[in-house]
Amino acid sequence: MEKMQRISTLKGHIFVCTDKTEKECFDRMLFSTNKIHAENALQVKKGDILFLFNLDTDTLYGVFRAKSDGRKDIVPEAWGGKYPYQVEIEKDGEIKIVRKAKKILSKMGISLRHVLDEKKTKLLLSYLGNTNESDWGPLISEVAEAKKQNNSSSAIESEIEEERPQLEATTLWDYPRQSYGKTPKGDNKYPGVTPAFIIYNMVRRYTEPGDLVVDPMAGSGTTLDVCKEEGRRYIAYDIAPTRSDIIQNDARKIALPDNSVDMIFIDSPYGDNIRYNEHPDDIGKISSETEKFYDELEKVMKECYRILKPGKVLGWLIGDQWVKKKFTPVGFRVYQRLCKYFDTVDIICVVRRSQTSNTGIWYSRARRFNFYLRGFKYLFIMRKQSSGHLPINNRKINWSQYPRKRQTRKQEE
Repeated sequence: MEKMQRISTLKGHIFVCTDKTEKECFDRMLFSTNKIHAENALQVKKGDILFLFNLDTDTLYGVFRAKSDGRKDIVPEAWGGKYPYQVEIEKDGEIKIVRKAKKILSKMGISLRHVLDEKKTKLLLSYLGNTNESDWGPLISEVAEAKKQNNSSSAIESEIEEERPQLEATTLWDYPRQSYGKTPKGDNKYPGVTPAFIIYNMVRRYTEPGDLVVDPMAGSGTTLDVCKEEGRRYIAYDIAPTRSDIIQNDARKIALPDNSVDMIFIDSPYGDNIRYNEHPDDIGKISSETEKFYDELEKVMKECYRILKPGKVLGWLIGDQWVKKKFTPVGFRVYQRLCKYFDTVDIICVVRRSQTSNTGIWYSRARRFNFYLRGFKYLFIMRKQSSGHLPINNRKINWSQYPRKRQTRKQEE
């Protein structure tokens, strides 16, 4: 009972390992994770309750305590540097082993993705104190009752928290709405507003907590809203700011030092099709059918190259144009200019859903008059070369070849 009172204000954390990484966890007395789950590791404070879950064997180990706060690179060489967000651990009494743990955690309403609150931490500690499943029915009843009591506001908040998007795994990104989560990101009424999911994916993949993200054409502020929530530093500029936390500035001249920024995101105009503001120098007032449009965007690219740190990433969102029976491959032309300064990480196709032409009448016109509506935008993910960059001639690829099975006529039928 005294022990339970001692940890009543603590939260629990479940770290994950595999058969390949489990031994090193115990040998080093160190738990760790990668950049994707960095924020969970960085929330660990000295003295917190910890558990270890082996994904391969479906086994839970506990209880451990955090011997240090969670931080990056406590032991940089551990696991070959693959899992840099770490916490030092120590045993808290005899270590208990729970088999078929996934089923038990599910019954307790515990997710591996989230930090355990006080009730769930206590519940798991109680179970580890008596791992005979026939004796822990009352504990599960307690969880069910707590769920009923919190079925109003707490349950709704939990559902919203679950809505936090997963990272994209393919080069086709399709989002049902502009924002996500409890607080709006940007203003979905702003013309050409950026989907917050795009910036979320960029920030989570290519930056770490505390990194500096810059948006030179911030619009309604979607980038800075995502960065606030994800613990990144940010600077947002726009030639005609819509908010007090956006600095008035022309993206063709950015007042930042060379090699000072960890990531840049730009959702630029792709012609003069949208009236963003009344500023006379807005690039969005120049037709993308003219060379001047690309010359002015290239000035922005040069500034981005200058301020971006070597090895860091720029994301550039852009669409093509079709107007008055003329198609302009804006994306291709912007990409050609970007390739003067950056290496290509990848090219993403982002489905367009919120444009004004996404209506029945425009779909009807496209079919009747034999043209296509713009169904996607490009997201060019580009990297500034670092000194360790290998020329393409030095690369050697060992392809895995898989034999195809020939089907008989009977199998085809």
